[in-house]
Amino acid sequence: MDPNPKTFPILSYVMDRLPKFVPRPATDSDFVDVEQPATPSSKPSSDPSTSSSGQHRIVDNMPHLADPKVIASMTRAISDVVQTRSVLKTIGDRPDHEAVDAARAKLAEIESNLSKQLEELVLSPRPADVDRLQWRAHLAEKENQCRQLAEREKQACKAIIQLDEMHEAYEKLLKDAEERLEKIYMSAEAGGVKPDEDSVEGRDLSEEVNDEVVGILQEASGTGLERVDLSDRRLRFLPEAFGRIRSLLVLNISSNQLEVIPDSIAGLENLEELNASSNLLESLPDSIGLLQRLKILNVSGNKLNALPESICRCRSLVELDVSFNSLTYLPTNIGYELVNLEKLSIQLNKIRSLPTSVCEMRSLRYLDAHFNELRGLPVAIGKDIYDLINLKELDLSNNQIHALPNTFGRLDNLTKLNLEQNPLVIPPPEIVTEGVEAVKLFMAKRWLEILVEEERKSMLQVQEEAQTGWLTRSTSWLKNTVSGVSEYLGSPKTPKDPYLDQQL
Repeated sequence: MDPNPKTFPILSYVMDRLPKFVPRPATDSDFVDVEQPATPSSKPSSDPSTSSSGQHRIVDNMPHLADPKVIASMTRAISDVVQTRSVLKTIGDRPDHEAVDAARAKLAEIESNLSKQLEELVLSPRPADVDRLQWRAHLAEKENQCRQLAEREKQACKAIIQLDEMHEAYEKLLKDAEERLEKIYMSAEAGGVKPDEDSVEGRDLSEEVNDEVVGILQEASGTGLERVDLSDRRLRFLPEAFGRIRSLLVLNISSNQLEVIPDSIAGLENLEELNASSNLLESLPDSIGLLQRLKILNVSGNKLNALPESICRCRSLVELDVSFNSLTYLPTNIGYELVNLEKLSIQLNKIRSLPTSVCEMRSLRYLDAHFNELRGLPVAIGKDIYDLINLKELDLSNNQIHALPNTFGRLDNLTKLNLEQNPLVIPPPEIVTEGVEAVKLFMAKRWLEILVEEERKSMLQVQEEAQTGWLTRSTSWLKNTVSGVSEYLGSPKTPKDPYLDQQL
């Protein structure tokens, strides 16, 4: 799993110098005889000062690698590689091609057998002595058993394939890391690598950073400063005076140690892009809602538990990234207010449900919600023909979704859909594996069947009401007639008119 020195020479050299916390086995040399002085011996091969011939050559060719400041800067740049390597060492080595191919073939075989079993179930005749509803329940139970058995068989195959994919991604990570180290070395050759120590000549680094911030504020007071990049400066706070740079369009304060953003940020009335990712923020100021021209907001990689409701007033937002936080919900009106939002990233949080207002985001093109705790999607999705009409990419993987909304098939422009690692029942897994178009077609047919059934029930209800109305009218007429006859028969005889008794 360690990088190949021939393919990744700089990365291999730097990682060989990382401390290794591996217990050293006890040897006879650990027991020292005080009466017999130890003979001088060479340093162990694990000592960084003892390098292999290949490492000697790379240092000869790239002398700046002997500079501790350069090595320290490179070490910080490959932290992701170190963490990934540690995880892969725990999981295991990469499976060979034969094992991966066999796993893929076995997976396809399991899917094929499952399809045949389900087809046989559907075509199996119903016994004459079994009620239709009971037979359907029996088939549903059998289908569930078949799916569970197939899923258990697929787990081992999926584990092999996923392990291979992780190692493949690790290879790409190594390539990217090698490129980063090459850039750092080129910067060192040009004299651009800064000291890594926390103090220089008795001054704390935070004081130097504060001096830099003060310099920016002084510069902004005399000129129309539009861009400020304070990323990776170990900043712990921003001065309130930053809110006075009204000409500022782009502010990058990512990769610092900020715990709060001052309320005075509301003074940046022309700000269009704010990057506050990879900090220690636990909340955002309510005044952020006053940034009426803000188009891009990135607060990923913080400790946010909630977003302020005022963020809904940033109606110019086009991109919002709140991933890698601890959010459990989104503001209720986020969909009603952020009408221009095109990209929403909420992955790697603890969100259990999306507000219904999300369905109103008619400009939304990209929604990434993987690795949350979603139980489902708002049932209103697709009910209006204009709901999420422009949505093209949707990632809902690694959640707890059991069923998609019945109207999901009306997302006509959806071209990318990821539903992996969900306990989906509707649509069934075999439909999901066929891709986004198959999912939309399945849900569209299901919605049509529901509409037909509702129409049938509605017609039956109308007929029942009509019959009930006719019977009510007939009963009322009969009651009135009987009542009239009863009154006539029960009334006293009228006196006889004497004129009628006269003879003609």
